[in-house]
Amino acid sequence: MYAQHAQELGKIIAAQGVALIFGGGKNGLMGASADSAMKHGGTVRGVIPEVLVAWENQHTAISELLVVEDMHVRKRKLYELSDAAIILPGGFGTLDELFEMLTWNQLSIHDKKIFVLNTAGFYDHLIMHMKVLESEGFLYGELQNKLVVLQEPAEIVAYLNKA
Repeated sequence: MYAQHAQELGKIIAAQGVALIFGGGKNGLMGASADSAMKHGGTVRGVIPEVLVAWENQHTAISELLVVEDMHVRKRKLYELSDAAIILPGGFGTLDELFEMLTWNQLSIHDKKIFVLNTAGFYDHLIMHMKVLESEGFLYGELQNKLVVLQEPAEIVAYLNKA
């Protein structure tokens, strides 16, 4: 279901005429989203650090691939190029990017919308924990103003041109 939602998201983004900006890898769920967006006539831009290119993990069938020095430059460039972030199920790298964006948002470094695609309840426990952070006073402002939780990829359509 994770791959299915990733592919559906790529198709939706392409159909809406919105460019998909992602980490530039050919594998994983974002690779699947990129493939789907390209298949459906979308524009896909990747930003990948040199170390992943050395491992031959870059996506070679996208509109544009920008190779940068390291992961820090990659994240900064992704934020600069993007109008919003959509977080799919993932591991430590995904969580790192999610929490950095939430932190930057909280500190008013940016005000980009952050969406979490909660496929099959993947992020239920994390969202519950974030609500604890909020209720215990560890967050500035309300969580609902910082994060939009989606259960299905199609829910993003209502936000795409407003992000």
